[in-house]
Amino acid sequence: MPALFRRRHVWVPTVWGWLALFLACGALGVIAIRSLYGFLSPTEPVSARILVVEGWVPVEEFDEAVTLIRQGGYERVITTGGPMLNALEVPDTRTYAERARDHLVRRGLPESLVTALSAPASAQDRSFLNAVLLREWLERSGNGAHAVNVFSSGPHSRRSRLLHRMACPACEIGIIAGTPPEYDPAAWWRTSAGARDVIGESIGWMWARFFFRPGPPGSHEERWGIPQPG
Repeated sequence: MPALFRRRHVWVPTVWGWLALFLACGALGVIAIRSLYGFLSPTEPVSARILVVEGWVPVEEFDEAVTLIRQGGYERVITTGGPMLNALEVPDTRTYAERARDHLVRRGLPESLVTALSAPASAQDRSFLNAVLLREWLERSGNGAHAVNVFSSGPHSRRSRLLHRMACPACEIGIIAGTPPEYDPAAWWRTSAGARDVIGESIGWMWARFFFRPGPPGSHEERWGIPQPG
């Protein structure tokens, strides 16, 4: 009868081997933690005449956008965003797009330079909906723009660029990451605001990268939340 089992020699780590593995894993973990913010917050602009400013970013970051606009020679600034979550935050302002436009104008930018592209209320995929409306505005404007830079906030930037690329496949998308005012990006794990922001955006980027599948251009699935004509 043929044998059903046979003996083999198995190598297992010693106490010192386990310690070395533990230290190596710990070192890799530290490197990953320190590198995570930089991965999520790329600043990789392209040659573009249009700058898109996401209107929901903290007000303090708008001043960074003003500097970029003045230095970059942009011919048009588009602010995006839907209804404000707290209408009392800025009186007489209905959307984040209007909030951003008004702030940029108060900082000295000409009103003729800045266009507020407000989005309707949506319970999900708000960043993608903003990108879809941007694509449609570019198509309507007929200015032949084939490249835009997007100004976003810190670790949201990589996801924002991904969603704009998905919504605007014919347009080259650059990204510029602002600096969050609530925590030190170099030590984001030391504050609850930093941990919440970076960990939340890590999950958001992975979901958008591997699971988010928008509908065909112009479809209700792509424009989720916009009332459809009866």
